[in-house]
Amino acid sequence: MLTQTDVFISGGGVAGLTAATAFGVAGFSVICADPSPPITDAGAEGSDLRTTAFLQPSRDFLERLGLWTRLGPHATPLQVMRIVDAGGPEAEARVAHDFNAADISDLPFGWNLPNWLLRREMVAHLATLPNVDFRPGVGTKQLLTRDAEARVILSDGSRIAAKLVIGADGRDSVVREAAGIAARRLRYGQKALAFAITHDLPHDNVSTEIHRSGGPFTLVPLPDRDGRPCSAVVWMERGPEATRLAALPEADFEAEMTARSAHLFGPLKLASRRTVWPIISQIAERMVAERVALVAEAAHVVPPIGAQGLNMSLADLRVLLDLAEGHRDDPGRPEVLARYERARHAEIVARVTGVDALNRASMAEAQGLRDLRLRALNAIYSVAPVRRVMMRAGLGAKG
Repeated sequence: MLTQTDVFISGGGVAGLTAATAFGVAGFSVICADPSPPITDAGAEGSDLRTTAFLQPSRDFLERLGLWTRLGPHATPLQVMRIVDAGGPEAEARVAHDFNAADISDLPFGWNLPNWLLRREMVAHLATLPNVDFRPGVGTKQLLTRDAEARVILSDGSRIAAKLVIGADGRDSVVREAAGIAARRLRYGQKALAFAITHDLPHDNVSTEIHRSGGPFTLVPLPDRDGRPCSAVVWMERGPEATRLAALPEADFEAEMTARSAHLFGPLKLASRRTVWPIISQIAERMVAERVALVAEAAHVVPPIGAQGLNMSLADLRVLLDLAEGHRDDPGRPEVLARYERARHAEIVARVTGVDALNRASMAEAQGLRDLRLRALNAIYSVAPVRRVMMRAGLGAKG
């Protein structure tokens, strides 16, 4: 049997679930499939312990979709982005510069939420949308496109005809490969450890990014845990060092992460298991093909610096939805896809290139390069108009 739908979404991660919500709320018929059912419990094996900071434009989009009423009560606001250079001979803070949202807005920069919780709340919201058919545990097996529609075969044998196929199925996207779209991947020899900690000193809604070598050590505020301040940590290091750290006994790991934090928050205590993620940059050569639009990591992957990854993904969805709503009869028509490509691809190339440069600077081992990084940070911060432009650019604002 062939099932007809307006939109088929391959991928049920945070981006795919958001896409299903967005097009469902807009009134399109939607089928969303993912081979791995979403893990919605922090303690379950395989749960995603990373967090996502939703910047202002993304929060506005989630409000439009009716998701923020579910997510907002669990979110921790991020008022200040603090950049700390600890690249001297000793692992101590040499300088700290605060980028305060109050300089450009009455709102915080963003709001931080655990990824496992995002999946839980998004799946619950999808269940309230009668025009969305979410199929966890079912993957995309085959894609064929033609002028009038796309045909999809799923791993359970189901056959779907869709006017628009959205590839939200990650960096190794089945949809991207089936559509014949190449992607350029850059490897850094880095991995990221992601985990939660408690600490003595309060975070005061400040996200702190500490640079020394190997990559940044970033603490992002979370709600207090057992009466103690709590933060999510992403600790980027070269691969062998990340592997060594992940295998350390807990007490030894806590000593090393406290030292790497430049002792800014007092002794750090591990509050979750440690997870390890590979770090790459990747850009698809284009974001569209016949009846196909790529979003999120199917189109672009960046290192976790500056909260760019998922916020870029939500910008993809916002643009694609706006264009599709202008052509409700056929959201996958060629002019919709061409305008989506023009609106997103050049900006994504610029952002991926910028984050790549920041990551390479953060990895600097030689003392001379660390000192050059410090001078660049001081120069950016010392000129107020430049500082404000950088903050607006980080939010995704146009000027």
